[in-house]
Amino acid sequence: MDRIKRNFGFGCMRLPMTGENVDIEQTKRMVDHFLESGFNYFDTAHGYLDGKSELAIRECLTSRYPRDRYVLTNKLSGNFFEREEDIRPLFKQQLEACGVDYFDFYLMHAQGARNYDHYRACRAYETAFALKEEGKVRHVGISFHDSPEMLDRILTDYPEIEAVQIQFNYLDFDDPAVQSHAVYEMARKHGKPVIIMEPVKGGRLVNLPDEAAEVFSRLGGSSPASYAIRFAAGFEGVMMVLSGMSDMAQMEDNCSFMADFKPLDETERTAVSQVQGIFKTKNFIPCTACRYCTAGCPKGIAIPDIFATMNAKKLHSDWNSAYYYQLVCDKAGSRASDCVRCGQCEAVCPQHLEIRELLAAAAEEFE
Repeated sequence: MDRIKRNFGFGCMRLPMTGENVDIEQTKRMVDHFLESGFNYFDTAHGYLDGKSELAIRECLTSRYPRDRYVLTNKLSGNFFEREEDIRPLFKQQLEACGVDYFDFYLMHAQGARNYDHYRACRAYETAFALKEEGKVRHVGISFHDSPEMLDRILTDYPEIEAVQIQFNYLDFDDPAVQSHAVYEMARKHGKPVIIMEPVKGGRLVNLPDEAAEVFSRLGGSSPASYAIRFAAGFEGVMMVLSGMSDMAQMEDNCSFMADFKPLDETERTAVSQVQGIFKTKNFIPCTACRYCTAGCPKGIAIPDIFATMNAKKLHSDWNSAYYYQLVCDKAGSRASDCVRCGQCEAVCPQHLEIRELLAAAAEEFE
């Protein structure tokens, strides 16, 4: 962990895209700017961007910089292994895809009650600890989406875990479903360094309702992202805050305020509280567009995009949301009403959304 420079990381789940492919040239420029700004932590997973994230890491980072210039985190995702014997071949494939001989951090991915027994049955944790002993992993941790009680169970079962990655932002801080604050406190109770994901909640804390944007604009100058990321980074024990930057402008903005990081002051914290209150009146669908739900959808429904149009309608109450709903459905070749209610999406949703009911609501609203 001593190789980490500063507490800001490049999350590679939302890289810039050109059609279905990663925009390699822009990603190279973003990687260069990130490293030149004094940061060095990169985070990916085997399923990000349908496998394209790892390959982009190799093309834009690991093939262009010596190994001591960066810290690289990858994850063991439960949908890519069925038994213990599958894990090492998958791990080898991840190393090759990323173009490295070891990972600095290897996280058990999206841990919670729904998949923890699968990891235990396949001895996934034990395999990761063995890989550490072999020098192929420097640190073993988890990424987590569940209750503080579940986190307590995992950290009690496996005290060797070295870091906990959690969803944490000012919108989810006291949310009864996500329980960001309580989960953070549990990680600290066990003495684990905390890695923050979703500090801007998939962009929702950047593209604010007008009245919320006005609250921050009165403070003068800084972007909405700055208040969200600095909110998360200001808590004790936070080792890293990840930002899934998807263009150069986001990279430049985020690096500008994290290069000389300062926690929120009292005036800024008051503004954040006001924005929290504004969001609570909107009743938005709390989707972060991670797209875990779309991979297994038998109908190929563009679930996050449909939810974005629902939120847009709540925000703007105009005809454009219906127009964009049709564009989204035309591109995907399926509509909300095509849902067969199989429930695969809900089984993998980190936000624990009732996706089937929400799709039914979208069909009623737009169709």
